[in-house]
Amino acid sequence: MEIMRSTLLYLSKNRTANRMAKLHGLRLGAERFVAGETLTAAVGKVQELKAAGIEATLDHLGEFVASREEAEEAAQEVVNAVTAIAASGIRSNVSVKLTQLGLDLSETECLANMRSIVGEAKLHGGFVRIDMEDYTHNEPAIRIFEQLHGEFGGQHVGLVLQAYLRKTEDDMKRLEHLAPNYRLVKGAYKEPPEVAFPEKSEVDENFIRLIHMQLEHGHYAAVATHDDRIIEHVKTYTAEKGIPRDAFEFQMLYGIRPQLQRDLAREGYRMRVYVPYGTDWYGYFMRRLAERPENVSFVLKSMFKR
Repeated sequence: MEIMRSTLLYLSKNRTANRMAKLHGLRLGAERFVAGETLTAAVGKVQELKAAGIEATLDHLGEFVASREEAEEAAQEVVNAVTAIAASGIRSNVSVKLTQLGLDLSETECLANMRSIVGEAKLHGGFVRIDMEDYTHNEPAIRIFEQLHGEFGGQHVGLVLQAYLRKTEDDMKRLEHLAPNYRLVKGAYKEPPEVAFPEKSEVDENFIRLIHMQLEHGHYAAVATHDDRIIEHVKTYTAEKGIPRDAFEFQMLYGIRPQLQRDLAREGYRMRVYVPYGTDWYGYFMRRLAERPENVSFVLKSMFKR
């Protein structure tokens, strides 16, 4: 299983495989995890979620752009998403990857692209979440978050923190004075044991510790997990501590455990689904398979059915 996971993560960064996958569109089984290739398709899926009492975060897929022009085009696509959200009346944030906005080309230009996105979100009363990528991009993402938080305020920009990184608890302490709105996740990248906890039990333990820290400090916590044990722990912990349900939310990925998403919404918990869309879906799709290699069998069945 670990060999398959490592192979899938390796393939997620393979540009040749990415180009080949695009020739098939979403027909390789990616439609289970990707809401569509266009903004219109994604907004339609968000409207379906809204009817079930579920909120959303739209994410225009893409990463590791090769030129300034590509980064600017990606930024404009996110601005368009913010505008479409406001026009349609759906309850959705947007989520962005900084490498898609040119972080590897220039941190300064990436920050400029982010300013245009968060500025548009502020204009419409919206919210932008900075996704966290692999370890090499961790500190630049935190720097950009701190800058945008200072310029636009925490009600318009938030950050993702990953429980599998050893440094994350220290990062939370370092940023605590900002009262940040975090999406807390376990983490989906393969990192060396020097920077990341190698054992699932260690990651889970740290995840729970970070959730407690965020809630005990009185800061909003978006708990992103499909793990029943973690979900039940959060439900019990918040009830025992008298933490109101508007102080946190559960988040899950589009296409994963939809029945549980509806159940939590019906129970009165705030439930948000991460809704990815776009033509550059390959890397995201492969990471979803790496998280749950048993999904590979689903994809193969889909391909043979076609």
